[in-house]
Amino acid sequence: MALVLVMAAALWGIGVMMGTPRRMRWGMIGVLWMSVVLVHLILPEDHPLRLATGDTAAPWLLLAGAAALIVVYRQGLRWLRVRADGSPEPPAPQAVGLFSETELGRYARHIVLREIGGPGQRKLKNARVLVIGAGGLGSPALLYMAASGVGTIGVIDDDTVDGSNLQRQVIHTDERIGMPKVFSAQAAITALNPFVTVRPYNRRLAPDIARDLFAEYDVILDGTDNFDTRYLANEVAHELGKPLISGALSQWEGQLTIYDTAHDTPCYRCIFPERPAPGLAPSCAEAGVFSPLPGMIGTMMAGEAVKLITGAGAVLRGAMMIHDALYSETRRITLKKRADCPVCGPKPEETSP
Repeated sequence: MALVLVMAAALWGIGVMMGTPRRMRWGMIGVLWMSVVLVHLILPEDHPLRLATGDTAAPWLLLAGAAALIVVYRQGLRWLRVRADGSPEPPAPQAVGLFSETELGRYARHIVLREIGGPGQRKLKNARVLVIGAGGLGSPALLYMAASGVGTIGVIDDDTVDGSNLQRQVIHTDERIGMPKVFSAQAAITALNPFVTVRPYNRRLAPDIARDLFAEYDVILDGTDNFDTRYLANEVAHELGKPLISGALSQWEGQLTIYDTAHDTPCYRCIFPERPAPGLAPSCAEAGVFSPLPGMIGTMMAGEAVKLITGAGAVLRGAMMIHDALYSETRRITLKKRADCPVCGPKPEETSP
């Protein structure tokens, strides 16, 4: 009998090391129990297997009965607690494909949300999101998408971590000053959620790679601070029909919208047809930025990405949210397409008779 108990403990230990779900581990022990009972019922009394696992099947049947009584007792207690406090029993987690038991526990608060649930969490696990820029906006967006369970996250940036970044770029640390931002972000994401795949691209987004890179992802987040990159991201996202979640900052004010021309929204060029004159759009280094503001806008960018992927609620297609952190005011404006937009407007061949 001791041999069987050792085998059961070994099966459980191997399952733990391999990350096998608890239910599957109990299933393996159940198969072992059934095998032992069958040995006693089928083989002769003097067979070596019967002698090695006890004289009769009675102890094993008694063990199974005791286990069944414990399960029934626990279920009865749970039912009585529910009746006593009058609250409904919490819904059981929905099946979520190939999620491990650890992942089910990690994402449990999403799974019990009616608007996301198991199917939505599976969509997040299968989703691929590219973040342009691992700075003020990219930092919180990357962290919250990783925490939410987005399965594959790409991040492209050619900059390195500087001490002045740490006032607002919360994905980086003092120890990683001098490290390329994409590798610093990769380290932070992996530490937060090892179930997420991170693809770092330590280079600037350029026309020669943009199309092939965007084609590998479902959603694009633009957290950059220069118009050349924004115009490039907008053109390629429109060409490939990819939703582009765009955020921007200026001192105390941030803005957020989704350009998704595949769903007939305006594009970035519709709203900002020309680059501003020099000095009208100073950088954070020149004008300064309120430390929590990138966190506010970047976190909302991650929220829009999660809703876009799961289909929960309504997203900011065709509308822009503008937040003034100095006076704690938020407003929402409707965006209109420009008929003469050089990116998403009708081409001459489309309008010719």
